[in-house]
Amino acid sequence: MTHTTFVTIARGLNRNSGVMRLFEKAKRLGIWNPSDLDFQQDQLDWQNFSEQERLVILHLVSMFQAGEEAVTVDLLPLIQVIASEGRLEEELYLTTFLWEEAKHVDFFRRFLDEVAGAPADLGRFASASYQSIVYEELPKTLEALRLDHSPAAQLRASIVYNMIVEGVLAETGYHAFFTILERNNKMPGVRKGISLLKQDESRHIAYGIYLISRIIQADPSLWMQLEETMNALLTPAVQVIGEIFASYEVMPFGLQEDEFIQYAIGQFSRRFERIEKARGGIVEFED
Repeated sequence: MTHTTFVTIARGLNRNSGVMRLFEKAKRLGIWNPSDLDFQQDQLDWQNFSEQERLVILHLVSMFQAGEEAVTVDLLPLIQVIASEGRLEEELYLTTFLWEEAKHVDFFRRFLDEVAGAPADLGRFASASYQSIVYEELPKTLEALRLDHSPAAQLRASIVYNMIVEGVLAETGYHAFFTILERNNKMPGVRKGISLLKQDESRHIAYGIYLISRIIQADPSLWMQLEETMNALLTPAVQVIGEIFASYEVMPFGLQEDEFIQYAIGQFSRRFERIEKARGGIVEFED
């Protein structure tokens, strides 16, 4: 396909749009290097954890490691679809997603290699519900965009990626990290990396809310599909939490299953309420 014109010489960029504001934030805040994090204290703290405490942290890290690699590998079709629609501002911002997800892969692998001693066979921590989302649903819905560019297909892909993988699984995981490490004042390097990573992914979720809202505003008839998809995926997302807790007779660090279930449902409900405003023609943009 040949070019007939270019947006930046035909009309310029809408720098006041929400996605361009996110792009500015990504350029300013997203430039951090996992290799610069100091893990010296983290290595000492790791050695002082009990075997069960280390096991729980490895359990958590293994799910993040797989999830970050999955989105890095699977994300490209979404970027290509947005580009094919000529939404240049959105495409510019989406170019930061792969860069940031790749850094997250680097961060967690650096922890595993330099702090945890590169443990083997972390795949054993991937429970059935986790696999149903990250191993199956995520690649399936994003890969579908290669052939199906429809708003309905984009809607499902963004729900899986932004609302469930990032908005429920990852955010509940951040909450677990901070509950464990902040409460005990341990592993400052990991805490710093998680705070930077969370900042990156909060921008991704903001874009997902915008994309889903834009699609619903343009075609309110897709609301039923959205509602069914989100509710159907919430069930295995919450089951992931239960499966983690079921793996331990006594959960270290005083973690309570109900706290994390309520946190996950709360994050889901808050985003759902914001998206629902698009049914009335309102597309909110939280940047």
